Amino acid sequence: MAPLGLIMFSSVLLAGVWAAGPKTLKVTSIKEEPYAMSKGSELEGFCIDLLSALSKKLDFKYSIQLVKDGRYGAMDDRGQWSGMIGEVIRGEADIAVAPLTVIAKREMAVDMSKPFMQTGLSFILRKDLLSEDSQFLSLLKLFSTDMWMGVLVAYLLTSVCIFLVARISPCEWEQPEKEQNSFTLSHSFWYTVGALTLQGAGPHPRALSGRVITAIWWLFSLVLLASFFASLSSWLHSDSQELSIKSFEDLANQNVVEYGTIKDSSSMSFFKNSNNPTHRRIYEHMQKAQSYSLNADEGFRKAQKGSYAFIGESVSLDLAVARYCNLTRAPEIIGMRGYSIAAPLGSPLMKNLSVAILSLSESGELDYLRSKWWASSCVARDGKSAPLKAGSLKGIFLLLALGLGLGLFIALMELATKSRSVAKSQQKSCCSVLSAELSQRFRGGDVTSAEEKSKA
Repeated sequence: MAPLGLIMFSSVLLAGVWAAGPKTLKVTSIKEEPYAMSKGSELEGFCIDLLSALSKKLDFKYSIQLVKDGRYGAMDDRGQWSGMIGEVIRGEADIAVAPLTVIAKREMAVDMSKPFMQTGLSFILRKDLLSEDSQFLSLLKLFSTDMWMGVLVAYLLTSVCIFLVARISPCEWEQPEKEQNSFTLSHSFWYTVGALTLQGAGPHPRALSGRVITAIWWLFSLVLLASFFASLSSWLHSDSQELSIKSFEDLANQNVVEYGTIKDSSSMSFFKNSNNPTHRRIYEHMQKAQSYSLNADEGFRKAQKGSYAFIGESVSLDLAVARYCNLTRAPEIIGMRGYSIAAPLGSPLMKNLSVAILSLSESGELDYLRSKWWASSCVARDGKSAPLKAGSLKGIFLLLALGLGLGLFIALMELATKSRSVAKSQQKSCCSVLSAELSQRFRGGDVTSAEEKSKA
């Protein structure tokens, strides 16, 4: 049904317009990245590709000319329109294909199609205009929550396992009648902390089982600390701190960073006509300081040079951030609006163009063009460093778990070997001797082995 409808609209367009005038549409546009850019003697960009897609759907030819005064279009005190809107009104162009914002005054002067892109107002400024006050808890953000929980669980399990193998292994009880076991539970926790901070805390385990666990824990600690310091280095050299100016209210309440927008643009009209006190203050400041830019490129250059915030369409600002890696966009977006194609009032082209734009949107063609021309060259270099997750170090966690299991197994084997020797010399059951040994080791205080007890 959609293709049939487009064919019918195309037929009307061909019969009503081409029969009465030239068959080649005169298109006015404006040079702005990435909508229309010079490529040798031709133009390329989002709007050029959009125009090409529309011409294929509606079967028309076109010729492109850049707007003479380099402006989008605004009405002066005499009621005369400048820019692309003026050229469309005066018949110098059949349509204007550019990032033209739909506003009430333009809608009264020309016909506007369905929006081919949604946008809003925001501002950009240099990344070094950041707050120097870092949050106290920022260091904790280097690891994700599940990573911190994993480290805590690993610490607790390792400390308990060191305590257990020190109690189980006979090598830690060489003279049980003269000394207590040095590895109490509190000492095990302290020893593990010492290893984690690369300081150590003696005495060290004498038994093989204890040494296996502590060696694995030291390896775990080294990998963990190396990962933490790598994330810390990335964080210190990145621009991930919070912006000191995050909203238009912050912008209006300071006098250090200058700000402005394109002269006679829809962005300026928004602040001029707004009843919001903050927006009115921004407009009055721009009028008083005359901090305007002739076009977006000039605004981007000002923002890169120093203490200047350029206000504009968020879509264009996102492109600037993708191209100029020392710029960043404020998170706040106000005044949502759309970009449309302009044609003279009552033009039979408008219905066809609106239907074709909707068709391109439904087919995903507009999304493809957006991703094509808004590809960022700064993502890999300036992307915010994400917290390190436990999954990134799952190998070392698995190694620690295997080490803990191996240490416990060796400790039990050491105790079983001694219990078998005692049981053989005393003609007792190995299980009863093993049970007695375990009972003596975990009851606390001076411990006497089953062998010494029998001699007494």
